[in-house]
Amino acid sequence: MIAISHNVAISEEEVSLNAIRAQGAGGQHVNKTATAIHLRFDICASSLPQAWKARLLAARHHLITPEGIVVIKAQEYRSQEMNREAALARLVTLLRELTTVAKSRKATRPTRASKERRLHAKAQKSVTKALRGRVRD
Repeated sequence: MIAISHNVAISEEEVSLNAIRAQGAGGQHVNKTATAIHLRFDICASSLPQAWKARLLAARHHLITPEGIVVIKAQEYRSQEMNREAALARLVTLLRELTTVAKSRKATRPTRASKERRLHAKAQKSVTKALRGRVRD
């Protein structure tokens, strides 16, 4: 089980992990070993709560296809196992980020003391700038 939050987890069978050859420089090692990991996670077919699915499908994210499949490619390490862990960590991070509900902002008004401090600072600044002017006889 892959824990997403304290009460939500997904099964490892819901995540498809394929080993592929990594791109980029690396010499002979990168040409003959499949160390990169290609992760695919179908949001619609997952065991996530319906509210989470709706939020994920509504999110406009470059890792989520229009069909609702999360595609992550991890190739930053030379080890296949480390890339597997990195891909799963990125999936968990993505799911946590896109399903957190932002706090609604409560409208507040400035206090009387803060207004007075602002006006006092403004008057001081005005005096300072007035003193910078041309000297008159």
